[in-house]
Amino acid sequence: MSFSLYIAKRYLRSKSTNNAINFITNIAIIGVILGAASLFIVLSGFAGLKDFTLQFSTEIDPDLKAETTVGKSFVLTEDIAQKLDNLESVAEYSKIIEERIFITSNNKTTIAKIKGVDGYFQNIVNIDSAMDTGSWVSQNTNEIVVGWGIASHLSLGVLDFTKTINIYVPKPGKGQITSTKDAFSTVRAVNVGVFYINETLNDGYIYAPINLAKKLLNYQDNQISAIEFKLAPNADETQAKQSIQAILGSNIVVKNRAQLNDALYKMLNTENLAVYLIFTLVLIIAFFNVIGSLIMMMLDKKKSLSTLFNIGATVKDIRKIFFYQGSLMSIVGGLIGLLLALIIVLLQQHFNLIMITPSLAYPVALRTENFFIVFLTISVLGIIASKIASVRITKNMVKTV
Repeated sequence: MSFSLYIAKRYLRSKSTNNAINFITNIAIIGVILGAASLFIVLSGFAGLKDFTLQFSTEIDPDLKAETTVGKSFVLTEDIAQKLDNLESVAEYSKIIEERIFITSNNKTTIAKIKGVDGYFQNIVNIDSAMDTGSWVSQNTNEIVVGWGIASHLSLGVLDFTKTINIYVPKPGKGQITSTKDAFSTVRAVNVGVFYINETLNDGYIYAPINLAKKLLNYQDNQISAIEFKLAPNADETQAKQSIQAILGSNIVVKNRAQLNDALYKMLNTENLAVYLIFTLVLIIAFFNVIGSLIMMMLDKKKSLSTLFNIGATVKDIRKIFFYQGSLMSIVGGLIGLLLALIIVLLQQHFNLIMITPSLAYPVALRTENFFIVFLTISVLGIIASKIASVRITKNMVKTV
């Protein structure tokens, strides 16, 4: 152990004869502890909110989704389908048809997006957990399942055969439109269920059997909009994505869950960064107390420093004493704050201390990276504050008085 570090540890453990300095030092340490604890709790709370937000989309998102980059649809040939069937990394896949539509009922109209799915779709995503009322669609029928927002807007019930539901989609073509019949393809449907996922999907999506969507859009048997994949349990996502991409070709793009929700992920990550920067600013203010505490300690220990200088300690050695003292104060305070925050987060997870609603606890999530982020932030700020304070030591200050 170096001479400077030994003295710094002694100074850190000992109390000053001046009660005001002891008070300032205690305030500085408490500020570091509370700052570290607050930052970790906020990051854990935001991680919990992020997981809570994403669970409503990821439950109905596939592991991978293949979409065309040219036009709205592509042809899935038997040869390509056979190659996809032979991929060991793919457990199952579902053919999808998506298009914007008009849906009308009882003289009410809204714009939505129809998603035609085949019988494998329920194995790809956890759609059953999103069903609020009714049941899922059966293949080769005119059944649909609508979002909660659409059901509310159109006053749709489940299996209400007294209300006619018509779905319209514009026919492709050129030239002047002479009649509504020539302008739109239409099918009649019956609503058998209502799902509740998130506001975007609730207000803008309906699910239907894939044959209904093909009929509505006049698609060929092997013409689809996308393919959604469920990977095998031990499959490597990156390798599976590359294998699927190689089979489907350059006109198809394969996306994972993060890429399917890139706007949501970017928003959440931006908010997380903003919260971190705000609380880091609070920590910077708290570390001014550390600087003040060290400077007051220097003035209080002036005679002791002169003694150390006279017996051979250099100005550099004396500066290191207060540099080490401030660094130790920051690191120890940061660790205590992290331990305190860890206890609070665990209590929230197990005992639901803070509730958003009577049935919903405020979500928190422990992340290893958050622990290292807080510890690194506290350490760096503590080292900088200690360096700023320690340079106040000059040769004139430690000379015999």
